[in-house]
Amino acid sequence: MQRISRKKFITDSFLAGAGAFMLPRLISEEKEMIMTVNGPIDPQKMGFTLTHEHVMADFIGAEKFSKSRYNSDEVFETSLPFIKDIKAKGVDTFIDCTPAYLGRDAAILKRLSDATGINMLTTTGYYGAVNEKFVPKHAYGESAQQLADRWTNEWNKGIEDTSIKPGLIKTSTDKGPLTPMQRKLIQAAAITHLSTGLTIAVHSGNGDAAFEQLEILKEQGVSPSARIWVHAQNETNKEMHIRAGKLKTWVSFDGVNLDTLQTNLDHLKTMKEHNLLEQVLVSQDSGWYNVGDPKGGNFKPYTCVITQFIPLLHENGFTQNEIDLIFKKNPAKAFAIRVRKIAN
Repeated sequence: MQRISRKKFITDSFLAGAGAFMLPRLISEEKEMIMTVNGPIDPQKMGFTLTHEHVMADFIGAEKFSKSRYNSDEVFETSLPFIKDIKAKGVDTFIDCTPAYLGRDAAILKRLSDATGINMLTTTGYYGAVNEKFVPKHAYGESAQQLADRWTNEWNKGIEDTSIKPGLIKTSTDKGPLTPMQRKLIQAAAITHLSTGLTIAVHSGNGDAAFEQLEILKEQGVSPSARIWVHAQNETNKEMHIRAGKLKTWVSFDGVNLDTLQTNLDHLKTMKEHNLLEQVLVSQDSGWYNVGDPKGGNFKPYTCVITQFIPLLHENGFTQNEIDLIFKKNPAKAFAIRVRKIAN
């Protein structure tokens, strides 16, 4: 039987509705893709990408989280002007890193994507940091394989009652050493990666935690290149950033704001000095419609990277090619769906 090309498959099957059940079988084909809330796109169509942002969050905790706690129309109307603003400023893709039980709402993201034309990605996975406040009770009684089956099912069938598929696995840990639950979440993420090809983005309390995660992934046969070290800026030891970059894992400095411009500039200078910019991601961790606060509270704009940080990079000798590498080429490579195993 002649193998169907991904381009033909996407055109003839997925967008017509039939491909939703066949798509996972094709992740090993030659052409990679990015999974947005509106379906797959070519990685080269990601364009300028903010790799770690949030539309909404609810910090009530896993056992009290409910969609009845917020009005989805209000969340949409509140966040829409901020998404329109960055789209007008040249942002093509927005990665919402909010996990389940912490405010993930794939349907709202799709509405925002449809209204603005911006590509949006959402997540599968559970959030183990903050002393496991956002881990649902069932996770304690289930194995890593059972958790992975839940997350893989979202890839196969869609998130909750939608047909929207996750574009990444998002999980998290506190500082090392990791708790048994946090280790299990990383194991589950590894298993999910091997069955889906989704990239694993891990909020990490410090460098010790980040490297313990890599050891767990190694035990599962998953390459460091499948993992993003989220919030690497929280680790002040730059030697750990260098070591991680040399291992070809992604090092994400994703807390850029007006108070951290110089700190993040210094991080990028260090990575540049060691020829490691090809492993760097940069974002802001902004947004945050906070459920429970009137009108979502103090929503943080997504513009600091564009209006403040990139001009600062230019002023400090970063070329346009280097900036394009960080904000265009690296995200396209980091989030492209493919299984990444440790080479034998």
